[in-house]
Amino acid sequence: MSETPNTDPLARVREIALLLPGAEERESHGQATFFVGGKQFAQLRDDHHDDGLRVVCVRTSGTDEQAMLIEAAPDTYRKPAYLGASGWVSIDLSGNADWTLIEDRVARSWELSAPAGLLEAGGR
Repeated sequence: MSETPNTDPLARVREIALLLPGAEERESHGQATFFVGGKQFAQLRDDHHDDGLRVVCVRTSGTDEQAMLIEAAPDTYRKPAYLGASGWVSIDLSGNADWTLIEDRVARSWELSAPAGLLEAGGR
């Protein structure tokens, strides 16, 4: 990441995601979405369907991990529309967002999506 992190939370998540090997950004359903090996690993949402939220959606290992995260930190994690049924969580980017946690969750989501060959080559 750059010496001075971007203060716009959406731009900052974009920087984090695009630093990961093989990551690329494409628009999906009107949202900035990040892919590795053709699989989605993160999506930025800014007031998605007028929900008033600014979040990044990331993969978890499944619905058990999703439920645990939401129960443990409901002010940080939510079950996002559409992606939530597949075990994804959204992470709130407003206020004093925990950027160490956000970087880790985006990277973990990348790991859950990356092709085996990329992971075996050293990953992140």
